[in-house]
Amino acid sequence: MPVPVITVWSDIGCPWATLALHTLHAAAHRRGREISVDHRAFPLELFNRQPTPKDILDSEIVTIAAHRPELGWRLWGGRESHYPVTTLPALEAVQAAKAAEVGGLRAADELDTALRTAFYTDSRCISMHSVILDIAEQCEHLDTDALADALAAGRGRAEVFQQWRTAQGPQIQGSPHLFAPGGHAAHNPGVSYAWTGKPGQGGFPRLDHYDPSWADSLLDALTATG
Repeated sequence: MPVPVITVWSDIGCPWATLALHTLHAAAHRRGREISVDHRAFPLELFNRQPTPKDILDSEIVTIAAHRPELGWRLWGGRESHYPVTTLPALEAVQAAKAAEVGGLRAADELDTALRTAFYTDSRCISMHSVILDIAEQCEHLDTDALADALAAGRGRAEVFQQWRTAQGPQIQGSPHLFAPGGHAAHNPGVSYAWTGKPGQGGFPRLDHYDPSWADSLLDALTATG
């Protein structure tokens, strides 16, 4: 059976996207199902013309982590001066990893997962080139030397900016937005939440419900269409 490709538009610095990807990978692993994730950049800092504010991210991380403790997330525990101000280098590295000589889609997905773990769990500065390459060493199917050469040549940057332009269209609603064969599309699947007030101005995210069964439903649909 061909391995289905699920396209995911997201920002590595988006906790909701990281929750969705964890749910999808966990469901596939539990079912012994192989999937391929094609990561596309939804760079929040380019849309918002500013770094994603740490206070907003912290409130979202606490809300999600309290609801889903199996994620193992922690609030930033590194030095304040080491907090990542941008995720663009990490997003570019994931795009660069898609090249066949670096590892392809599997390597890019491994790197995306490892970068998210490094930020949300290990408090590592994923803005840094050296940190990205160190994290890449953990990825089984990724050639770190080839990735280093690709990044030195500027690979991945044009792809991120092209994807940002594409994501400004009406089809992509935000981070995360998943698309799969058979016409499946879902923005922030399984989540029912609202802000109690304006983010960053006294409001807090309230996660009313999270239904992870969306991932099983998607895998069932892919089996039916495959």
